[in-house]
Amino acid sequence: MTAAATVHPTGPDAVAVVIPARDAAATLPATLDSIRSQEPAPVQIAVAVGPSRDATREVAAAAASTDARITVVDVPSGRTPDALNAAIAATSAPIVARVDAHALFPPGYLARAVEVLRATGAGNVGGRQVPTAAGGFAAAVAAAMSSPLGAGGAAYRTGQTAGPVDTVYLGVFDRSALVAVGGFDPRFARNQDAELNLRLARSGYTVWFDPQLAVAYRPRDSVSGLARQYAQYGRYRRLTARTHPGSLRLRQLAAPGLIAGLATTAGWGLARRRALLPAVAGGGYLAAVLAGTAATVRPLRRAPAAALATATMHVSWGVGFLLGPPRGSGPATPVPADTDG
Repeated sequence: MTAAATVHPTGPDAVAVVIPARDAAATLPATLDSIRSQEPAPVQIAVAVGPSRDATREVAAAAASTDARITVVDVPSGRTPDALNAAIAATSAPIVARVDAHALFPPGYLARAVEVLRATGAGNVGGRQVPTAAGGFAAAVAAAMSSPLGAGGAAYRTGQTAGPVDTVYLGVFDRSALVAVGGFDPRFARNQDAELNLRLARSGYTVWFDPQLAVAYRPRDSVSGLARQYAQYGRYRRLTARTHPGSLRLRQLAAPGLIAGLATTAGWGLARRRALLPAVAGGGYLAAVLAGTAATVRPLRRAPAAALATATMHVSWGVGFLLGPPRGSGPATPVPADTDG
């Protein structure tokens, strides 16, 4: 661990920011700038660094050498939940805010989140994920993720009404609630936010959505990268369903239902030597996605690429869900109760 002089938090509304960082040398400085410019400023910032192919650790260490609030924690596994738990354990402020190393807090984010956290008595407060890209395929993915077909009904994607929800993007937590439920489950390389929020809700804590809290998100910029990402989302959502029976929502069965239906149609058509049937079914699905995307995505010229992104998300998530949880899922390891940094 590399750390500057210890900064002890004071006051019930003091905030520690935790950042999992890996291969983030290019984006981490801007993320740290957006955190340090918050008013009131956080009293602790823990950067949990996994093995990287770039100078992420050097960038984090350089920032820590000039700012006593910053602590750098090494995370040999490189897994996001391990990084988050290590960063939480390295801080002690009564409020914990998560941000990723490629995201930027907008001005006033922490002040608003703390205000809502205290006003609602929630265990976690968060807001909207705003997909943002300048151009290329990433812009098409951003458009798809912001459309009803791609958002899938999640409040953190398109919600406009404040109130209790299943999950939020990122999160600003009451530390006592985090510790009470055991922190992030290290089995969940993906979907760790939703799984944690589920445990919070089942333990009696409110997860509160505030649409005024909006953080930019940079989507994948290739079909293959998007497919891998959503296949992992599907697999880890299946792990969530296995870990927490009864947590699965009907809307979350749409993508695996689509894949099962297309596969059944293809198998039946081939067995009956009616190859046209699966082609019609697949073509009908793609036509529906294109029509739905064209109705919601602007500019219209972006609709074909956004439709491709939407179909990639649907198919990959559905296939991942049907494949089931990754192997090697072990027991949860709780975040340490003694978090005196």
